[in-house]
Amino acid sequence: MLKFNFMKRRLHFMLSFTILFIGVLIFTQAAYCQEQDTLKKGRKNTVKFNLTNPMLFGSNNFILGYERTIGKHQSFSVHAGTFMMGRIFNINTDSIKSLNKNVKSQGLSLSGDYRFYLAKENRYNSPHGLYIGPYFAFNSFKRDFKFEAETEAFTGELNADFNFRVTTLGFQLGYQFVFWDRLSLDMILFGPGGSVYKMKADLSTSLDVEQQAELFKKINEVLGEKIPGYNLVLNSGSFEKSGSMKTTSIGYRYIVMVGFRF
Repeated sequence: MLKFNFMKRRLHFMLSFTILFIGVLIFTQAAYCQEQDTLKKGRKNTVKFNLTNPMLFGSNNFILGYERTIGKHQSFSVHAGTFMMGRIFNINTDSIKSLNKNVKSQGLSLSGDYRFYLAKENRYNSPHGLYIGPYFAFNSFKRDFKFEAETEAFTGELNADFNFRVTTLGFQLGYQFVFWDRLSLDMILFGPGGSVYKMKADLSTSLDVEQQAELFKKINEVLGEKIPGYNLVLNSGSFEKSGSMKTTSIGYRYIVMVGFRF
């Protein structure tokens, strides 16, 4: 059920994303008939705000970006902000009737890319139009939490320190609109890549065997839904694991940013 709900929300976002893209495309085509050159003043800088992360991962995600054009058909951009997973654990199991939680979390998101605006496909110079190029992304997340479980015949605890960081290199495709020379709408549509990750966890519990197995099953399901490429299995105890994974899903790295040019 958790996986179904998350996938349903993700598909809903992608559908809304597609409708928004088509709507903006139609609107800009009409605007082109009224304005000959939206970039006539040669503004080279754009400050951006990421709209996607707060929608998918919660309002605690706040990421700002900056794009600088280089010549007529190239640019680079950098982005930085907080990376949170919101309410990961909304667990309701058959054997554990209630969970009171004490949670502390923090996270960091850094990324950058270099863009080639396709001269043959675009009517205007950068940063307006279709672009491709490499990107780099780094996400780090730490969460310390404590659960107190109450059942009819048993009370137990789960204490955990969870650290996860992932570095990704990939190639992206996107489209950026410019309105009235000042406002930009940047849409990254597709961005497969390869990632290197490192995870460290320290988990301890006083739950009985059946309750522990049920609780860890729920935790692993939720982490698998929240983190692209995650296929690890958490169990009680301390461990550290690192490795690599591919992020080739067509739905990975779809991002919408709104910006102000100057």
